[in-house]
Amino acid sequence: MSYFRWDGDDLILDCHLQPAARSNEFAGLHGERLKIRLTAPPVEGKANAYLMAFLGKAFGIPKSQVSLISGELNRQKRVRLKAPKKLPDLPGLVRPA
Repeated sequence: MSYFRWDGDDLILDCHLQPAARSNEFAGLHGERLKIRLTAPPVEGKANAYLMAFLGKAFGIPKSQVSLISGELNRQKRVRLKAPKKLPDLPGLVRPA
């Protein structure tokens, strides 16, 4: 199993979020999930909002094209990125042929 899958032009990511970190960054894999460190605290949806903005910037799309599928109150999240324009250098992440 992989931390990502393509659904047409959309990318689905399974993430493990580490809120209240020192920096905003991709931090490799955490089991079968992509670990993401964010400086936002895990209160009142701040970490989720930071996550949408961080992923939007990393994949070259507006944050409005990033949606949370599951895990609103959990560190384990699934997000949908609508037609990402660019792919960051992440392990194994490629567009389908």
